[in-house]
Order: sequence, then structure tokens, then C-alpha cells
Amino acid sequence: MFPDYDRLQKLPLYAKALQIVEITNMLTEAFYEDKDQLNIAEQMKLNAHSIPAKIAGAEAGDLYSLRMESATMIKIAARELNAQTTLCKHMQLANKDYLQLLRDEIDQFRILYLQWVRSFDPNNDAPDEWTA
Repeated sequence: MFPDYDRLQKLPLYAKALQIVEITNMLTEAFYEDKDQLNIAEQMKLNAHSIPAKIAGAEAGDLYSLRMESATMIKIAARELNAQTTLCKHMQLANKDYLQLLRDEIDQFRILYLQWVRSFDPNNDAPDEWTA
């Protein structure tokens, strides 16, 4: 388990990520299943659930390069999830107001994410065989 789970729980970025998971789960449960031929619901859940997991991993580690690696994966998952809401709207998989709610949460998450990444200490790093 995460060494400082209480600190993680108090992190605004992590709390927002958990809200995104909850909204995504509720949203995808309400999909018009007969229209979800591309399994968009499962893809959205995978993206949403990876976000808090990667935050926890970045917070558990301390090296700048590892934190930035996790931050990049978080950014990709959040952007894909946001793009998937557009696809859902186009495919008419869910109510557009619920899709907008998720998009709004992702936008709020983006602001917290930018603050979080700025808090990383680039001087706290170690060279490895994958970096120049």
C-alpha cells in the first residue's frame, strides 16, 4: 500500500481524479448498450481508472524523471477520456449533459494537474540508462 496514503487522499489532484472515475463509471453504466459497438465504455473506464493509479505512483516515487513519466501518462489518459466524450456525443451513447459534466471535471483536473507538475523538483533526479 502507498506509504503515505493519508497525504495522497488529501491531494486535490487525487480527489479530482477519483471524482472523474466515479462520473465515468456512472456515465458508462448509463450508455445505450446497443449503440456501443466499439466498446467505448470499457476504454473510457480504463483511461479514468489509470489516472489516480498513476498519481499514486508518482507520489510514491520521488525522482523527477519518474514523476514526469507518470505525469505524461496521466495527461494522455485524461486527453483520451476527453476526446472519448466527443465520440460518445457523436455516436449518441449517452446524454450530452452528462458528457459535458465529465468534460468540465476533466478541465478542472487539468488546472490542478498543471499546478501539481510545477511542484516537481527537477534537481531531484538520478541518471539512468534510458536518459541522455
